[in-house]
Amino acid sequence: MPSPYGLDVIDSCLSCKLRQFYLFCHLSPDSVKQLEEIKSTVSYPKGAVLFVAGQQPRGVFILCQGRAKLSTSSSDGRTVILRIAQPGEVLGLSAVVSGRPCLATAELIEPAQANFIRRADLLKLLENNGEVALRAAQLLSNQYHSAYETVHTLGVSHSATEKLARLLLQWAAAGKPVEDGIRVTVTLKHEEIAQLLGTSRETVTRLFAKFKSQRLLTLKGSTLIIRDKAALESLVRG
Repeated sequence: MPSPYGLDVIDSCLSCKLRQFYLFCHLSPDSVKQLEEIKSTVSYPKGAVLFVAGQQPRGVFILCQGRAKLSTSSSDGRTVILRIAQPGEVLGLSAVVSGRPCLATAELIEPAQANFIRRADLLKLLENNGEVALRAAQLLSNQYHSAYETVHTLGVSHSATEKLARLLLQWAAAGKPVEDGIRVTVTLKHEEIAQLLGTSRETVTRLFAKFKSQRLLTLKGSTLIIRDKAALESLVRG
């Protein structure tokens, strides 16, 4: 049914047509039914904060639709975006399982639907359902590798040019091939891309202009066309 934020709300996990594409949700009917009994469905506007760094975990949020940025801030107020969470991801899982405070702030970058499961209910389910416990372990493993890749990218990249080229190649991997390149929808502002790369907004703006002048890409509104993937790969190798 429609929601106030223009979402086509999925009321039941059992009837969700996207479930097979989401790791945590791709479960047997019996396990999905158990999840259904302990979750609550909520629609959120863009900019809504699901939890903040340092907060004790109340439960997990399973993103059904929409994306969220996970970020952390330094003592001087500088913000770094750790990653962009996609539909199907479970946010807050590490904190819920460990019982430790959340390490990041989760803020929605577009209207979203999420299923919320209280910590006590999820822990009980993990204890009694091996299939769900295995999915949770796989998700935590994926998050670990994602964090490692982010640190590796920032650590081995010697320049902001290389960092942006790596990011564009990551986007290209999930983009759609078109006649003049690979089309990607970009909803992040230059400031947010800078926070993701650990650089400044001015640097990101300058590099996009440089890549456009070199005909590596075109950018109109939120539509990015990566026109020369090979050249970006050369920047990373070089």
